[in-house]
Amino acid sequence: MSKLKPYRRRAYYYETDRMDIVHHSNYVRWLEEARVDLMEQAGCPFTVTESMGIVSPVLKVETEYKYPVRFGDEFEVRCTLTNFNGCRFELEYEIVNLTTNQLACKAKTSHCFTDTSLRPVRLQKQFPELYQKLLAVKD
Repeated sequence: MSKLKPYRRRAYYYETDRMDIVHHSNYVRWLEEARVDLMEQAGCPFTVTESMGIVSPVLKVETEYKYPVRFGDEFEVRCTLTNFNGCRFELEYEIVNLTTNQLACKAKTSHCFTDTSLRPVRLQKQFPELYQKLLAVKD
């Protein structure tokens, strides 16, 4: 297994709500940013997979909010590929507020690989090089 770096950034002002905390919908956006980052670190950037006609729609999102992130707080998203069979995959996430050193959110997403017509793609058979790269980062 290769060691992936967590995705890091600061919370932006526009992501906050009237309670001066990051609105819950933005956490899902951060999961997506971390997934894109994981794919890049694995050597499978979306620019490459999409040019090959492969997309990875979201099937399910589960979030459990623990502690708020506020404007200006630095956070990281620890993203792990936990299940992968070449067609479907699951990721687990921990969003950690580095400013307060608190767990802000735990989450899980499910995805699949399809062609642009949303027909399933089996990476092991059709794109073995991508399959091996993702297998190498599976937890």
